[in-house]
Amino acid sequence: MKRARPALVFLAAVLLASLFAPLLPLPSPTRMALQGEPRPPVAPWREAFRRGFRPDDAALSPIDAGLSSLRVRIFGDLETAPWLGTDSKGRDLLARVVWGSRTSILAALAATLACLAIGASYGAIAGLAGGRADDLMMRGVDALQSLPFVFLVIFLIGILGERRAELAGYVDRETLFFLVIGAVSWLSTARLVRGQTLALSRAPFVEAARVAGAGRGRILLAHVLPNVLPIVVVSLTLTIPTVMLTEAFLSFLGLGIEPPKVSWGILAADGIEAVHPLHVAWWLVLAPALAMGSVLFALNVVGDALRDRLDPKLVAGS
Repeated sequence: MKRARPALVFLAAVLLASLFAPLLPLPSPTRMALQGEPRPPVAPWREAFRRGFRPDDAALSPIDAGLSSLRVRIFGDLETAPWLGTDSKGRDLLARVVWGSRTSILAALAATLACLAIGASYGAIAGLAGGRADDLMMRGVDALQSLPFVFLVIFLIGILGERRAELAGYVDRETLFFLVIGAVSWLSTARLVRGQTLALSRAPFVEAARVAGAGRGRILLAHVLPNVLPIVVVSLTLTIPTVMLTEAFLSFLGLGIEPPKVSWGILAADGIEAVHPLHVAWWLVLAPALAMGSVLFALNVVGDALRDRLDPKLVAGS
């Protein structure tokens, strides 16, 4: 894991910056200053900070509003200069990249919880049940997995979007989006866990537990899930980047997060709109691309290290 340590430190820094974005001395990501043309980046050593910060508490959750109030007490109206430039509406790109990382992290968190809570349990129960129950449960997974992931998400968001007025009092578009992402991201994990459970069900320690009178529930919790969890963790390192890319793709198409909220997909769409023959605002494309690319690269490095550390075949071979 030593070679993955820099990637872990980088991912931890991104996570902390995302969680505590309202506490950082950044401009408001939604504050506009209509200026006609995007402004290029300013080097931090030429202009580090400016004054004029105004909190946008109306668009913040109670927790974020509290962090924003604490930020005002610490930094006052001081805010960073446009180190990554601004867009055509005068919004600070650095602030939007940091705040946009929240969407990708929340989507990854929704997929992770679904894989652990639904996928691992579903696959383990199917593998232990065997027979017709196993066949019926896995045919359902096959039916859902035969549908393209992106199209399935688009379909569910479209169907639920028609009932948006009825759901408005209970769930907003952002929460609905994360629920749909979580609902369809556990299928591969269920299939993987089911295969591992079938192999474990014939293991000597599981047979001994059966002879001792342990029920399926105890075997599942005490013997199966602890042994398949390392494989699930390794598979999550492949699932999370896929989910983050899907979120960015759907937001890019206008089917994910809606403005004024921000995500890396929305930033990519804004960057593409800003590229035309007369004037190329390269920083609007480069900043979100580097942010997403660096996070995905770090996740892949950590995934490779976890696979080498936790995969039983590789551990046994060494």
